[in-house]
Amino acid sequence: MASVDRGKPRASAPARTLFGTDGIRGTANVDPVTCETAVRLGRALVQCCGRQQRPHIVVGKDTRLSGDMLESALVAGICSAGADALLTGVLPTPGVAYLTRALKADAGVVVSASHNPFADNGLKLFASTGYKLPDDVEAEIEQVMRDTGGERRRPVAAAVGRIAPVAQPATQYADFLHRTLPERCHFGGLKVVIDCAHGAASAIGPQIFSRLGASVSAIGAAPDGTNINDGVGAMHPQRLQDAVLAQHAALGVALDGDADRLLCVDETGTLVDGDEILAIIAADMISRGTLRHATVVATVMSNIGLEVSLQERGARLVRVQVGDRYVVDEMVRGDCNLGGEQSGHLLLLDHTTTGDGLVAGLAVARLMTEQQRPLSVLKTVIRKFPQVLLNVPMARRTELDTVVPVQEEVARVQQALDGRGRVLVRASGTEPAVRVMVEGDDEARIRSYAEEIAAAIRRHVGN
Repeated sequence: MASVDRGKPRASAPARTLFGTDGIRGTANVDPVTCETAVRLGRALVQCCGRQQRPHIVVGKDTRLSGDMLESALVAGICSAGADALLTGVLPTPGVAYLTRALKADAGVVVSASHNPFADNGLKLFASTGYKLPDDVEAEIEQVMRDTGGERRRPVAAAVGRIAPVAQPATQYADFLHRTLPERCHFGGLKVVIDCAHGAASAIGPQIFSRLGASVSAIGAAPDGTNINDGVGAMHPQRLQDAVLAQHAALGVALDGDADRLLCVDETGTLVDGDEILAIIAADMISRGTLRHATVVATVMSNIGLEVSLQERGARLVRVQVGDRYVVDEMVRGDCNLGGEQSGHLLLLDHTTTGDGLVAGLAVARLMTEQQRPLSVLKTVIRKFPQVLLNVPMARRTELDTVVPVQEEVARVQQALDGRGRVLVRASGTEPAVRVMVEGDDEARIRSYAEEIAAAIRRHVGN
């Protein structure tokens, strides 16, 4: 296939113990996602990222009940290190990333566990550019957090930081979203159902589609602090699929709790995943000559069908390890402007610095209205190969490369596929689980293979 696989972690990547693929994450009020951690993180962030004499740190959050608690602790740490905390309140993660760079802040933090269940929470960090912090900076922050000598460096008197609200953060972000579209773009009554996962986009998501002329129905848009991602949103799209069919809508938009990922539903009620959305947007960009270096960046999880679709149009796919941060790293390195993950993190770097479900959703709606074609037709640019993904819960993180019987089972399956598919086994970066993915041309066969590998993991690694 016309692809480049850079899926292995970089050998020079520094060791981190607190940070996963997307910040610090876990059960709220249980180590490491505690107020104590948040205070230390706030101080360390200022020390490592503060460029100005009096740094400014943007702080946002999603709708979780624990968000107030962790935000308060984080802000206390920031102010105690002599920086000012600029609060956005509830705002999508990509909105915080946008405001971090728009306000020329030193860094940004989002209190969110994204698509995870309500009881979890997390802390995501952004550099002044709006990009996620690189591994080496996160490693430096961890080191500073462990350095108790930092207590002696606290400012006093007038040097301590202040807290200030950001002026109309939702309006600023909505205006930015509007500017990602061509001038005079209008959705002309396009019937859209949007599922906001009871999360950070519950207000702004429906509003921006309505502002652009769509006829909008919202579900999962009544957050109460405990219902985020609960049976709704990108992780649970069935309710949206049913609503699209019941309301005869043209498009369903499924966001997750912090709106940094997107899945769509076409007019037939069929789910459209991140690979398909990438293929749709890429085909348009190729036809317009705007896909830089004729390259899309995705992860080792993306379907072979995406490679084939790009190859047929004279483009190529570059693969990296799982995690949108690594997709962005490669996009910046290769001067690429389109990338993402099958799970729905979609990166349009002409506009954004991180995955943005609303930017991508608006792009899909634009193509539907411009081309006057339903989503079910647009997605025919890609023919997906059958793919089975299983999650094997683990009580502890295990380096599977060292478990010989598991590696032997993986090798056996790869040999049995005889070049007509792929096997990928990896530890999750966001939860205690191992992901087993098998891809090939026979769904029943690859499901059997995936289950055999999962059984070997349970047998030889266990819980």
